Amino acid sequence: MTEHPLTILFMPESAYGPTNNCVGIGDVLRRRGHRVVFAAEASWKGRLSALGFEEDLVDLAPPAEEEQDAGQFWKDFIRDTAPEYRKSTAEQLDTVIKPIWEALIDGAKYCEPQLKAIIERVRPDVIVEDNVITFPALVTAGVPFVRIVSCNPLEVKGPGVAPPFSGLPADGTGWAEFRAEYDRTHREMWEAFNAWVVEQGAPALPELEFIHDGDANLYVYPEALDYTGQRPLDETWARLDSSVRETDEEFTLPDIPGEGALIYFSLGSLGSADVELMRRVISVLARTPHRYIVSKGPLHEEIELALNMWGAEFVPQTKIIPLVDLVITHGGNNTTTEAMHFGKPMIVLPLFWDQYDNAQRVQEMGFGVRLDTYGFADEELAEAIDRLLGDDELRARVEEAGQEIRRRDGLRLAADVIEKIAAK
Repeated sequence: MTEHPLTILFMPESAYGPTNNCVGIGDVLRRRGHRVVFAAEASWKGRLSALGFEEDLVDLAPPAEEEQDAGQFWKDFIRDTAPEYRKSTAEQLDTVIKPIWEALIDGAKYCEPQLKAIIERVRPDVIVEDNVITFPALVTAGVPFVRIVSCNPLEVKGPGVAPPFSGLPADGTGWAEFRAEYDRTHREMWEAFNAWVVEQGAPALPELEFIHDGDANLYVYPEALDYTGQRPLDETWARLDSSVRETDEEFTLPDIPGEGALIYFSLGSLGSADVELMRRVISVLARTPHRYIVSKGPLHEEIELALNMWGAEFVPQTKIIPLVDLVITHGGNNTTTEAMHFGKPMIVLPLFWDQYDNAQRVQEMGFGVRLDTYGFADEELAEAIDRLLGDDELRARVEEAGQEIRRRDGLRLAADVIEKIAAK
């Protein structure tokens, strides 16, 4: 720990994954005696102060007339673009990935004056951002800047690894074509954003990148899945094999009828907004002999569970995963790394962004199965469940990986890096 308490300003992306990641790291720092302030998006009001943090929140768009749920903007976005998830990852570049970047850019521009005012009020010793886009105020504040990558680490590009968002295999198949399509669909937007960033006094962005690296850089991904051999990183980078928050409420397992294995099913707070997909998966799981805990998400009232299931809108995921035998997930980075942290095999049903990359990596490294989210046959999902549950060698291997991940204690490693860079 540093000799004097620090003031640490966190700015996470509004979605649950990055915010929960920052909550986990921030909680360690708070308990070490530091002042931790969150410049989160305004819909998180009250949720972070309840955990002991200061809130100095921002609007990423003109405030809504009615109070919104945390991360509501992205829930609405996902719901409205759900039909596009049936397309290939290359097709999604124009219809999903580019619109997400456009929304992120609009938010960065809108909140820039707010961030400058927050920095003036808070006077942080160090700024920590967990997002995919740069906010010029954060990198021009005159204090150390820490970047966190809590998406799949293909976000940090290199010639020896597949392009991000592609879900392509590690053997190079399709890489050049996907990169060319990314350039075609994104260059004009990137050039305009880069010009605005420079106008705000920040350095120019790297080629076709939307965020600057920090004075220190952290990424969340277990070594068992990582790409370190194909894309080495310099000394400013540190890997957190996991970053599992310790703030989730305690959980008592309810009585779920059945005698089969216990399985956790979650498409994340965003993916679960696709009610049609949730209902399809639930209908298949209902015909298996197993028991299920289901994270129902924001449209929980529209989702009816079967007799062999229990679920709720929000569930304490980090308390549930240790109890189950298998995880069925959309492949969000938080759920993927948490499943590995607790040594659980996965079935991955990716929808968008880095979920395809995580699904591909879990399968090619032998820790689970990637299925076609909208094209799988009922028997494919049922067979994948039985195969993973019955694979004793796999279960032993993923549990061994989990033990090593837990030993490395990513939360405290992250806190150490933040303290060290602030001390410099």
